[in-house]
Amino acid sequence: MTTGAAVSDFYCNQVLSGRVEVERVVETARVLAYHHTRPSYPVHIVVIPKEHVPSLTNLGSTGSALLAEVLAVVQEVAAMVEKEHGACSVNTNLGLYQESKHMHWHLFHRGESESEILAAYGHHDR
Repeated sequence: MTTGAAVSDFYCNQVLSGRVEVERVVETARVLAYHHTRPSYPVHIVVIPKEHVPSLTNLGSTGSALLAEVLAVVQEVAAMVEKEHGACSVNTNLGLYQESKHMHWHLFHRGESESEILAAYGHHDR
């Protein structure tokens, strides 16, 4: 199955090049977390490595050390969102689901209240 779309890397071509300004949340020497430029949720943060990494299943030549650094930032930002809003979803896309061919993680809170979340997901850990 092909989509006909050209392979793109929004993160290298736009964000990391500075062509698109972003509101940084956390930044290290090798990882950037920032508020999504076109958020789908009230809280929508993207975490990316600062060098090109194709995807979670294709680390290219970077190896697992950079993946560990990226996941450390994902964990830090997810904890921040969870603490402030009570919940956080973490998502990365692969293959045909991955519009931009640069590993990236979406961290988001959809905006529900605590009672709405508990009604939808239950009280399993309380």
